[in-house]
Amino acid sequence: MSDPDAAPQHTPPPAPAGPAAPAVGRRTHPLTGLLQGVLWAFAGVASLTGSLLGDGWGNVPTWVALLVAVVGGLALGEAAGFLQWYFTRYVIDTAEVRVERGILTKTSRRMPFERIQSVDIAEPLLARAFGLAELRIDMAGGDDAGTTLRFLTLEEARATRRLLLDRAHGREHDASVRHDVQGDLVAEASPAQVLLGTLVSLDFVIAVLGGVGLLVASLVAGQVVVFLGGVVAVGTWLIQIVGQRVIRQWGFTLHRTPDGLRIERGLLSRTSQTIPFARVQGVAVHEPFVWRRLGWSRLDVDVAGYAKAGGDDATATSSTLLPIADREVTARVLETLVPGAFSAEPDVQAPSRAWPVDPVAWRFRRVGSNEQGFTAREGWVERRTSVVPHHKVQSVEVRQGPLGRRLGLATVEIHTPDGPVDADGKNLDAETARSVALAELDLARTARRGA
Repeated sequence: MSDPDAAPQHTPPPAPAGPAAPAVGRRTHPLTGLLQGVLWAFAGVASLTGSLLGDGWGNVPTWVALLVAVVGGLALGEAAGFLQWYFTRYVIDTAEVRVERGILTKTSRRMPFERIQSVDIAEPLLARAFGLAELRIDMAGGDDAGTTLRFLTLEEARATRRLLLDRAHGREHDASVRHDVQGDLVAEASPAQVLLGTLVSLDFVIAVLGGVGLLVASLVAGQVVVFLGGVVAVGTWLIQIVGQRVIRQWGFTLHRTPDGLRIERGLLSRTSQTIPFARVQGVAVHEPFVWRRLGWSRLDVDVAGYAKAGGDDATATSSTLLPIADREVTARVLETLVPGAFSAEPDVQAPSRAWPVDPVAWRFRRVGSNEQGFTAREGWVERRTSVVPHHKVQSVEVRQGPLGRRLGLATVEIHTPDGPVDADGKNLDAETARSVALAELDLARTARRGA
């Protein structure tokens, strides 16, 4: 029994908790080192073989030197790939993604969830053969704001993408939700349609005719060496056209998801790319001469941050939203991105006195706007219609050169991020151009307030 007169016993307060220990990062799939090492190995073999073909290795027999070059290059490459994988870790906690790299010099890339704008999945050919994929995380804030995780299993990459997108949009993450659900199908381009569209495109036809003309000219002149030199250039051009438009866009599908429009494409390497609706800065519809007769068009978009994020490989980020589609499909996608912007035809045309500076194209230049966006149309051989939503317009400029001042002409430039969309009104009447520019400034100011 306790004594009521005894002094009260005070329990000392708990000691303040120290800083939480940093989370231990995870490594990517163990095969990552092997796959990354392949690229280093090719570089190593090429370097050692090049030194052998140059001054040689003294009295060492050629076959021995070649064997050493191949084996040494492979060993050095795989060692570099393993070390790169071993010293790379990533952490996904409650606030951010952190990627730590480096052997001698450590770097730590931190990506808060609220700054993540898109998460894409790419399956390069070699990684795809092993069922692996890389995760590309893109953030707002500069040309080098994203990072890539190489490599995860495809299922793990999908699950991680869903986790990051849920956290980025403030949604409750449910790990039981399937990660391969693509959303509602909006459009698709069959391989046959992609191939046929490439074969009848103007640049492909010009490349083929150029090759034939080069062959005929070389046979007539007897200059086989000139023909071989020209074949390299024409062949490279054809390979680039086929690679960009057929191989890269093979099996193209476009789905609507809660996070944006998701693109799946690629024959050898596959890419799953999501374009958030809010990042679309402008839309351009391309209608080449032959395609217009067939009712086909290509749809490109300006996406914030994509202008310098792409590359030349088959899994590079692309601004092509539809590689080829019927007019009805194109109109449906356009209505999804910029509702109502294509309902009005541009009605302000370049005047006939613009022919000295624009002999043919002036007839096909028109601009206009409605409550949703600014529209510019141009082109005869390939017609292009560019639309910029008013609230995405960054600035407006009226430009007039010496000859334009003499002819009473001016160009209205609608400034948007770098990309395929070019919504400029070229060689318009000077007074009309100023009126168009002032009206667009008012519409843009009003739209930004509403947005």
